[in-house]
Amino acid sequence: MPASFDLDGRIVIVTGGLGQLGASFANALIAAGARVAVLDVSDDRGRAKIPLADVGEERLRLFAADVTSKDSLRAALDAIQSAWGAPYGLVNNAAIDAPPGAPAGENGPFEDYPDSSLDRMLDVNVKGVVYCCQVFGGAMARAGKGSVVNISSIYGVLSPDQSLYQYRRDRGENFYKPVGYSVTKSALMNLTRYLAVYWGKAGVRVNTLTFAGVFAGQDPEFLEPYTRKVPLGRMAEPGDYDGPVVFMMSDASRYMTGANVVIDGGFTAM
Repeated sequence: MPASFDLDGRIVIVTGGLGQLGASFANALIAAGARVAVLDVSDDRGRAKIPLADVGEERLRLFAADVTSKDSLRAALDAIQSAWGAPYGLVNNAAIDAPPGAPAGENGPFEDYPDSSLDRMLDVNVKGVVYCCQVFGGAMARAGKGSVVNISSIYGVLSPDQSLYQYRRDRGENFYKPVGYSVTKSALMNLTRYLAVYWGKAGVRVNTLTFAGVFAGQDPEFLEPYTRKVPLGRMAEPGDYDGPVVFMMSDASRYMTGANVVIDGGFTAM
């Protein structure tokens, strides 16, 4: 590996690190030499969607933390700093979306989108990222170096194509991709720009990675029209996004800040 990509002991925090993408990021960062602190609402390694690397606590530690609670995040920071020192990197990966099997009201028409669903989405996907930046990014700024990566979505730069879900309406469901995810993921774009300017002289870079959908056993009636819209002809696999995360944590991206890098198989080019 070129030296500019070597993470060589850098301490990187991955929120939502037991999820499908988070666990994949953690493994890739460890392989590149980082020490990785995985944060999730549980510290049960067995819940990881992708098996975490079999390495000791000098390379990987799990912490139960809630991104919607600053006290919880401060406790995690104290534990990380006691064990390893100041963090270098933060991957703001923790997020929620309305799953396909959510209650009908949550995936119904825009006009009826529940206040409680929007509040929860804002709490986790926006305020949770702000809180993590305040707590962990603040520590990085005090140390005078670091890299923050905010994970966004193509649905933060484009409106969801509601025709992709027509098959559900044809079944008699009143189903629409809800507004909350799009609103919250688009908010990260300007948070990134704000912090890139705010922390520029403190030596902390802040960038957004915008991803397309990840294959997770979706309904074939969704997959066929979705992949027709992707020039590369498929949904992403978790590993497709590992390289960009490692790149953003490395010196190979040392002159990048305030940027939004889209990795979507060409979805947004159509």
